[in-house]
Amino acid sequence: MADTGFWKLAAADPDRIALVAPDGAALTAGELVARANRTAHGLRALGLERGDTVATMLPNGIEMMEVFLAGVQIGLYVTPINFHLAGPEVAYILSDSEAKAFVAHDRFGEVARAAVDEIDFPSDRRFSVGDTDGFRPYADLAAGQPDSPPEHRTSGMAMHYTSGTTGRPKGVKRAMPDIDPDDLGSLFAMFLMLFGIQPDEDNVHLTGSPLYHTAVLMWTASSLHLGHTVVLMDRWTPEAMLELIERHRVTTSHMVPTQFHRLLALPDEVKQAADVSSLRCMVHAAAPCPPEIKRRMIDWWGDAVAEYYAATEGGGTIITAEEWLAKPGSVGRAWAGSEVRILDEEGNQLPPGTVGTVYMALGQADFEYKGDAEKTNANRREGFFTVGDLGELDEDGYLFLRDRKSDMIISGGVNIYPAEIEGVLLTHPRVGDAAVFGIPHPDWGEEIRAVIEPAAGVEPGDDLAADILAFAGQRLGRFKLPRTVDFVAELPRDPNGKLYKRKLRDPYWADQPSQI
Repeated sequence: MADTGFWKLAAADPDRIALVAPDGAALTAGELVARANRTAHGLRALGLERGDTVATMLPNGIEMMEVFLAGVQIGLYVTPINFHLAGPEVAYILSDSEAKAFVAHDRFGEVARAAVDEIDFPSDRRFSVGDTDGFRPYADLAAGQPDSPPEHRTSGMAMHYTSGTTGRPKGVKRAMPDIDPDDLGSLFAMFLMLFGIQPDEDNVHLTGSPLYHTAVLMWTASSLHLGHTVVLMDRWTPEAMLELIERHRVTTSHMVPTQFHRLLALPDEVKQAADVSSLRCMVHAAAPCPPEIKRRMIDWWGDAVAEYYAATEGGGTIITAEEWLAKPGSVGRAWAGSEVRILDEEGNQLPPGTVGTVYMALGQADFEYKGDAEKTNANRREGFFTVGDLGELDEDGYLFLRDRKSDMIISGGVNIYPAEIEGVLLTHPRVGDAAVFGIPHPDWGEEIRAVIEPAAGVEPGDDLAADILAFAGQRLGRFKLPRTVDFVAELPRDPNGKLYKRKLRDPYWADQPSQI
């Protein structure tokens, strides 16, 4: 097998293009290593030591990758913060992660400043790309530092914070590995090989979603460790993605179903004109993909479409396009080194074809929720963990997800899975996006409410609602049909496609005795 690991590959071929910034600026592997080394020396000069945390609030760009590559070769936890959070939420993560340095971008300067002011974050350890009042220029961090590798290199880790769908977000903290960063890089590279991706020199990875997401950063870093060129997008649009695929001959990317939906909504002449012949592995995850959307993407992109199921905490399963066509709706079988079980509320293992809570083996990916031993222990059973998803295994070991346990609707004693209903609504040609959830009902306990974002150029109204319900009525049992449809200009999703359903659902439950 060819050598892997970004630093080793950069030393062997420093002149190859490693990173293409959103503005088109290209960095060679040697230039990126030099910049990351200077940043590593700068972080050590601030006094950061093994096990300390550096936090970032940065868009996709060179600086984010510099800080990450710096931190993971000097034993730091790197905590990327969602830049859509409010000041108090950012302050909480800075405090909870015990960050010793903070690098933000002036695009988010107002929020970053509110966060550091709230917790009195040390003024000499806050840096801004661009001008943010009260922050040092980011250039100060590496100013005067050598571009040679730091001494006593030791592996660090990313420590991402969960999205906080219930309560405060928690840092998913893994034990710091006592291995050389080059060896860690090779382990990162091996993850992509599970998907058949090889360290070929002509591979190009497109990063279209925010790097504060666990999987997006992992796939980007793993691509660097395989020696692939990484092309960064700052703001994803379907048109821009197709243009970059053609220009850079992109082979791999990490996507979410929302992006599929928006790509498929492009005019037929745009899709037909797009050159996607370079694609090899366009993997998707993070949210359920409606079967009809998946089938149409396979019709367009062929065997390049792959899927996996995992979480910030670990994983998981894999399924190829060929397997999915034989097992439509599945998210695959456990990948090498993992195991999946379906358990009931008492922890008993359920037989194939029975819906229960999905548990995955911890394996070598043990973790803790930082500062929350109760939550860490609550989601575990005999070496397996869960993130609260419901699903079932078939006789061949393929996993079929049904929904999040917290999103399941119980109406008249019947379990109803919103993801199934959303998948049908999203296939309506005049629906741009859809969310389904339960609202209080005096007799049934809950009734089904749908909130629809109309497709571009479509006017909301009673006629559209009636058309959507009639469409759904031909494809769903009556008990699964929404009783009402509301329209919004835009559903509350983050750029990676995660739907903040609580923002839609919670107002209906505000006056209830207990919150779902």
